[in-house]
Amino acid sequence: MVLYRIAPGTVFPLHNHPHAQFGAFLEGGGTLKVGGETWTMKEGDSYYVPPGITHELTTNPNKETVLVDFFTPDREDYAKEALQPDNQ
Repeated sequence: MVLYRIAPGTVFPLHNHPHAQFGAFLEGGGTLKVGGETWTMKEGDSYYVPPGITHELTTNPNKETVLVDFFTPDREDYAKEALQPDNQ
């Protein structure tokens, strides 16, 4: 799971990966392209990107976008960025 705070007008260019990706827009929105489809996303919308499918996100140019993404299987390349659990 990843929580993103994304600056207005950010583009995550077309890419794909072997992980299924799904998530929800908590704030903001933008344009999401998945395969041959394009959607205008807003707060409260959710999405699913199947493994290996090319996708792109362009965030709202006027507002920060906050979203939560889930990947399966785990994104080992993200592990080094993960916060360690509290030991309290």
